[in-house]
Formats: sequence, structure tokens, C-alpha cells
Amino acid sequence: MSLIPFEEITHLFTSFEHTAFRLETRRGYAIDRAGDRFRAFQRGTQPVPEPGHPWNVNVREKAAQGAVFSRIRIVDDPPTEGQRFLMATAGGNVEAGEDIRVLSRAVAQSVSLPDHDFWLFDSCTLVRMHIDDTDTTIGVEVTEDPADVLAACRARDAAWPLAVPSATVWAQVRSSV
Repeated sequence: MSLIPFEEITHLFTSFEHTAFRLETRRGYAIDRAGDRFRAFQRGTQPVPEPGHPWNVNVREKAAQGAVFSRIRIVDDPPTEGQRFLMATAGGNVEAGEDIRVLSRAVAQSVSLPDHDFWLFDSCTLVRMHIDDTDTTIGVEVTEDPADVLAACRARDAAWPLAVPSATVWAQVRSSV
């Protein structure tokens, strides 16, 4: 296994042609906890969309070209603070054109989804995220190995019809807090 820095694969987010899919399995991410938006969220401030954020600009540009960004976030019951933050911030990504859905951890386990995060580009390039115990990405592994890519495609295809739009789940979570 050869890990490379995440920064070395960022070109894939602009160069893919058809689909970019992400599976998120973590209960939170160190990069989120380090940010001002997360700390404001902890104090009760709901995050506002950031249409000018480079991520959202790219999603809009790719969507205008007919490409699709989508992701499934696995959440616990009840969701962790990190998972609630991700649901609270999803609206801006969705407004930009990304389809973000949520799947309970119990359902994810029932269909044997992987227990690691990954990106799948055009159903042919798999980027497996390697994340340590502090929820910090320590590197990524890139492969086009047919067996690995097929496993990621199968995971995506098994999970997608079971997942619920993030806004629907977030509305339920917000009303219960």
C-alpha cells in the first residue's frame, strides 16, 4: 500500500467526466473540528451556505457540464456532534448541485458497506482515504484495480437506494435536539 498526500489527488475533482461519489463513514473529522464554523455550531449558530467556497464553485461548474457529485454519509443513532455539523452544512453543497444522502450505521452494516471513506471517480478510479484515530486524513491510496473499483461500485449501488436526503434527516435531528 502506497499512501500519497490528499493534495496530490485534488485534480480529480475537476478532471472527472461523469460522476464523483464519496462514502463517509467517520463519526467526525479533525479538519471540521479545527474550523471556526464548527466552533460556532457548537455554540448554537447554524452554518450559512458559502456559495463562493471553491468546493461549491467547482460543484456548480461540473454540474453545468453534466457531471454529478454525490455522497452518502453514514450516521449513528443518535448522530454525533460531527455528524450533526456535516448535516447542518450540507445545504450549501446541495444548493451548489451535490446530492448528499444519509444512511444509518445499522443499515450500512446490514448491507456490508466498507468501514472506510473513499471517493470513486467515473466508476473507474478509487481513492481510499486513510484516516487515523484522531479523525485526521493521513494519506490516500489511489487504484484503478478492477476488483477494488467494482467493490466500491457495488457498495455505492447497494447504499444509494437506502439512503435519505440529508435535509430530511437534518430536519428530524434538529427537531429532536
